[in-house]
Amino acid sequence: MPSLIFNRLLELWARGSIDFDTDTFRVTLHTSGYAEDKDAHDFFNDVTNEVVGTGYTAGGNVVTVTVTLDTVNDRLDISLGGTTWPSSTITARKAVYRKARGGASSADELVAVNDFGADVISVAGTFTLNASTIRITNP
Repeated sequence: MPSLIFNRLLELWARGSIDFDTDTFRVTLHTSGYAEDKDAHDFFNDVTNEVVGTGYTAGGNVVTVTVTLDTVNDRLDISLGGTTWPSSTITARKAVYRKARGGASSADELVAVNDFGADVISVAGTFTLNASTIRITNP
């Protein structure tokens, strides 16, 4: 589960400006120096401290997002896909998901942050980011 969902995501979703089935999403890795703000941060240009390292390309990786309706348990799961950075040397503390429009970072809407709780390090190996699920329940 993500550590934080940006408030802007809720508005975009309610207004039909984000489609988890058809939009393109990317994930980037960040150091502990990035202090997310779910109220003030709404676009990718608000995000700082993206990692720099061998095997990592600025802007991150495209990920698959899937939506699963579970009527038995009355919930909706939005899975923010995982990815890997093979042959990498990276130190990261957080992953930031965003809707990627393919242009300026000031147009890419933020979705969620996954804080790993501690630095995760790869040294000439594969950095693996597991999928993260947003679960919405209907009690």
